Amino acid sequence: MLPASPAPAADIAFWDTPRHGGNSFNGQPPEAAYFRALRATGATWARLTFSKWKGEGRDFLIGNADDYRGIPASDLAQLRAVMDAAQAADIKLVLVPLSLPGNRWVQHNSDKPDERLWRERRYWDQSAAFWRDLAAAVKDHPALAGYNLLNEPTPEKGQGLDEQAAPEARRGWYARHAGTTRDLPAFYEHVIAALRSVDADTPLMLDGGWYAHAGSFSYWTPLKDAKVLYAFHMYEPYEATSAPQIKRKPQLRYPGVQVRWAGEARAFDKAALQRFLAQPFAWAQAHGVPANRLVAGELGCVRVWEDCGAYLADVLDTLNGHGAHWAFYSFREDVWEGMDYEIPPAFPAGQVYDLREQGKGRVVPLDSPLMGVIRSRMGR
Repeated sequence: MLPASPAPAADIAFWDTPRHGGNSFNGQPPEAAYFRALRATGATWARLTFSKWKGEGRDFLIGNADDYRGIPASDLAQLRAVMDAAQAADIKLVLVPLSLPGNRWVQHNSDKPDERLWRERRYWDQSAAFWRDLAAAVKDHPALAGYNLLNEPTPEKGQGLDEQAAPEARRGWYARHAGTTRDLPAFYEHVIAALRSVDADTPLMLDGGWYAHAGSFSYWTPLKDAKVLYAFHMYEPYEATSAPQIKRKPQLRYPGVQVRWAGEARAFDKAALQRFLAQPFAWAQAHGVPANRLVAGELGCVRVWEDCGAYLADVLDTLNGHGAHWAFYSFREDVWEGMDYEIPPAFPAGQVYDLREQGKGRVVPLDSPLMGVIRSRMGR
């Protein structure tokens, strides 16, 4: 039996009980059948990015991330059509851009990081204007469950803070950068002020810094807005879960994989995983933030990794134990199938691409046990 239907749009009560879903990061706007298939997994929500879609300008919905001037009408119409399809399938959506003005997604920027947002305050203003305009346009849509203001922000990158830094190091770094254009909480507050001028109700989902690292909230004080969800992502240890595992021989194994962590060699097992994921919940408890305001916005591992199933089970069991919301990455992504858990681990990645290019994607099997691991933990 599927979980109960989601609450009405723009209602923070939707997030009062654990919500489990998937990420939709497709290159083409997904259609109704896509959302029906996602709903059949037990998912009640999707984290939807539109940034890969082709629009009127260089950057979908933004027009041009070099200089935001307003949302192109045809782009907005396309987004609303996708939201209609999700609503018809009983899937709620959290909208998340990969790009903002002054911060074009690296894969759309000749693989070069775009750090202007973290150097020039005028892009704070343009980002605030974009979110104000988008919220005004979609705030009443019944599929809407939240705005995730920016995917995996990195204001700390290249600024003397290790990605795996201890909490005290993160707090020290922030003390030196508070009030500057590298101040992520202040950036969010700036954007939220503009957004709330047109939409007082829709929940906000905020990724922490350093690619939404689970320890990134160490230097945060909870924002004043009462409808905020704090989001982190889980791909650690990256050496084991990520794309290099597709071709690595022999593969790194879980549990027990040896990784470099904050300058030290450590073994990563379930206990280490649980300690790592405890970070945002410890921060939340210390600041009086309920666990149901924390979201693992992305989690996953490459499907061909022989230990992916064991890893997914441990991650999801740990998150469910905290009563957190989560969304696996990703569901039927059309531009990269490395984390498509419906495709069996033994089915070669290259063959998937060849068949899809030949218009034979329907012959790709969708009976992987990995999706069973995820399905069995939906709704818990």
